[in-house]
Amino acid sequence: MVQIAPTDAYIVGAARTPVGTFGGSMAKFTATQLGSLALKGALEKSKVSVDDVEEIYFGNVMSANLGQNPARQVALGAGCDKNKVVGTTVNKVCASGMKAVTLAAQSIRLGEVHVAVAVGAESMSNVPYYIPSARFGAKFGSQKIVDGLETDGLLDAYNQTAMGYAAESTAAEFTSSREDQDEFAIASYQKAIDATASGKFANEIVATEVPQGRGKPALLITSDEEPAKFNADKLRKLRPVFPAADGFGSVTAGNASALSDGGAALVLVSGARLQQLIDAGTIDISTHNVFRVAASGEAEQIPERFTTSPAPAIRKALSRATAGESDKEGASIRDFVDYVELNEAFSVVGIANAKLLDFPLDRINVNGGAVGIGHPLGCSGARIIVALCTILAQNDARRGAAGVCNGGGGASAVIIERI
Repeated sequence: MVQIAPTDAYIVGAARTPVGTFGGSMAKFTATQLGSLALKGALEKSKVSVDDVEEIYFGNVMSANLGQNPARQVALGAGCDKNKVVGTTVNKVCASGMKAVTLAAQSIRLGEVHVAVAVGAESMSNVPYYIPSARFGAKFGSQKIVDGLETDGLLDAYNQTAMGYAAESTAAEFTSSREDQDEFAIASYQKAIDATASGKFANEIVATEVPQGRGKPALLITSDEEPAKFNADKLRKLRPVFPAADGFGSVTAGNASALSDGGAALVLVSGARLQQLIDAGTIDISTHNVFRVAASGEAEQIPERFTTSPAPAIRKALSRATAGESDKEGASIRDFVDYVELNEAFSVVGIANAKLLDFPLDRINVNGGAVGIGHPLGCSGARIIVALCTILAQNDARRGAAGVCNGGGGASAVIIERI
């Protein structure tokens, strides 16, 4: 018999939008609209009434021009009770969506709410440019227009260099060649293509109607756009984007994640509420996929080493989930975890953290990762937890770990268990 702890947090619904390419079909939606689309889908799958949602945490990195309290906009856009739902927006760079899940779970464990939702979304296509001197007027000379996407999303705030240079340092540290990274990227694309073709994403992706205007019928988007662009030969010929002074480099636009648009959402309930839903016949535990949020963990290193922070974050979270068993001498992560989802900000992030965790690559990102699918910054942490729910269910597995690095040196991790 399944044991349900009244104060534990359980995921009862998970969904995401298709991930659109930069300037592609999903670019017509703002980040808050993408979040609402994903949340509607997750709530429908959860069997939880939209009126029961008490709190929303919304992961979003580049909030300029979105309007006040984006989290509330997402909740109300999904139909939540405007006189009830509390909204909080979270910015932890690429880990924003995952931190939203952690905060929602913590709020439930504290007994403050029984139903909380966690959403992550980003429309990188719609991030505005800034004119810093426009507020009080420029006095003399040329003025600068700042790309908000670069400044607030892709630039190391400490050394003012692109995040890709840290990826190059990681490649050198782990002796990961250009060929290694290209092959990892090709595998990511191929896994995403195969998952799409075989219908493995069908249960997690919310089919999205995109208005076309001028009387044209709406375009129905049911799959991610990036995999359709895949060409292995072209990928192998791309030039390095972050070369050293001697011109050498291994990170390219092909073996790094692409700029993207998308949203992902998860519905969490307390064990007490879950039991009520089961007793009422709303949820049949034998057919409805339910996942316990077993633990979470955070890690920090010096800013330029953010690429390898997921491994210690996952170890910390797993230690909490196993009451320290995974830390004992001779213990291996593969003995406690069935599948791992790592956000592929760069191919080398996946390569390095797989080595650090000593975890088999064939059980990491089995349906493809951010290189092959795309990386909408605030969405990705939530998206990989949605993916992990799908993978555990499809493979009749019990425990999974998700980890995502973030600018500034950090990473977040979450352990979930299928019940």
